[in-house]
Amino acid sequence: MAVKQTAGRNQLGVVAPKFAELNDDVLFGEVWAREDKLSLKMRSIVTVVTLVAKGMVDSSFEFHMATAKTNGVTRDEMAEILTHEAFYAGWPNAWAAFRVLLKVYGEEADSGEGATFAPTFGLGETNDAYAAYFTGQSYLNPLISADEAGVAISNVTFEPGCRNNWHIHHADKGGGQVLIVTDGRGWYQEWGKEPQLLVPGDVVVIPEGVKHWHGAAADSWMSHLAYGVPGENCSNEWLEPVDDAQYPQA
Repeated sequence: MAVKQTAGRNQLGVVAPKFAELNDDVLFGEVWAREDKLSLKMRSIVTVVTLVAKGMVDSSFEFHMATAKTNGVTRDEMAEILTHEAFYAGWPNAWAAFRVLLKVYGEEADSGEGATFAPTFGLGETNDAYAAYFTGQSYLNPLISADEAGVAISNVTFEPGCRNNWHIHHADKGGGQVLIVTDGRGWYQEWGKEPQLLVPGDVVVIPEGVKHWHGAAADSWMSHLAYGVPGENCSNEWLEPVDDAQYPQA
């Protein structure tokens, strides 16, 4: 199993490999992962406030605004944060930040948990065909069929607390699955190992024959792309649910 943040290496790996390493492995891999010290929601608020104070409302600011949304900062909370900060960081800086807020959150008021969650690859329909193998509500948005590209790729979205059962991907040759996390926060766990936190940009390679589960964090939605690695006689074996004692509540 491999879980990695790859944004830095993808964009700057050739030009500035050390910077890319520090971005992926230290900033996001260590600092942002210290949820026992500070929640992701609070880290997002601190980051947004700092960038506004510096007048940095570029594409990176839009990314952090979107991350704040994913990490549970509602539109109304963000509006109040920027209103408060305007008196300390400057009115023009706040105006610029509000333009990004409108782009990321839209103009509609919040209306309940998850109202502002908009997966990058679309929510799709309720995942009724596999509901028996999930605890909580999930959604499925097929993107590419095997007939089109030789491999089927779907976006799977989990409501907070939702996770699939323990399961195994079998194959006589090849097989397994790859997950690419696009939105929110979640967990991946292999049998006999500790759960691994998932955040956007993480890639999980699941070998054939490994018992595992994945799903959203208790306080966050989560979306990932999923596709099966081609192989011979591939099949899924669905097993027991992940009970509350096994599921991370942090």
